[in-house]
Amino acid sequence: MDNSKGFLLDLLFPKFCLGCQKEGTYLCDDCRSLLDINEFNYCLCSHNPYITQTGKCYRCQNRKLSGLYSALPYKEHELTKKLIYQFKYPPYLKDLAKTLTSIIIEHLVLSKKNTDNIWENSVLIPVPLDSKKIRERGYNQTEELSNEMSKVLTIPVITNNLLKIKQTEPQMELTKSEREKNLENAFKIKNPAEFAGKKIFLVDDVYTTGSTMEECAKVLKISGAKQIWGIVIAREG
Repeated sequence: MDNSKGFLLDLLFPKFCLGCQKEGTYLCDDCRSLLDINEFNYCLCSHNPYITQTGKCYRCQNRKLSGLYSALPYKEHELTKKLIYQFKYPPYLKDLAKTLTSIIIEHLVLSKKNTDNIWENSVLIPVPLDSKKIRERGYNQTEELSNEMSKVLTIPVITNNLLKIKQTEPQMELTKSEREKNLENAFKIKNPAEFAGKKIFLVDDVYTTGSTMEECAKVLKISGAKQIWGIVIAREG
């Protein structure tokens, strides 16, 4: 988008901070400073920092997901929940992808994970949505995040290979065991060779029980992916 078009859009549809309503941006510097951006990485099952090369503790060794990068704790600040909600639900602030990506990048820098060796031979894969949700929203929020992250990290995004082939119930309304059953056989790989030997970074908005990422990681492992890591805006629990 050129500067004149961007200026016109801002004039017609001004942005207001979702924290304090100050005009000019969806998240002003003052409100951003209130967010507790993680300086550490955490195990898939733990609330405590767990610094290890594998990214998970002994209890999680059987999980297909190699580890998780989460920028924010989901429940500890209402602003975090509001930012993510407005990104996914009406009025569908698609442009929030830039703001939320900057928070993820700050987490990677603070946790010392934004290094060349981490991103070597890697790709970003947005967690896919079923077609009904894409029609309702007009976009896949995880794809928007992936595209913005790709610009900063200079690693490719692969879409339309990891596919969601089953319409599922909303995960937030289900228990952990119901979530796992809900997602059984929900994903497939169209071209396994594209992922063979790659380090995969699965991108989603919120990590709750991990059922969605684990199911994606399962089919990615079968396709020959070397490692599968998760990247999310926030983690619940």
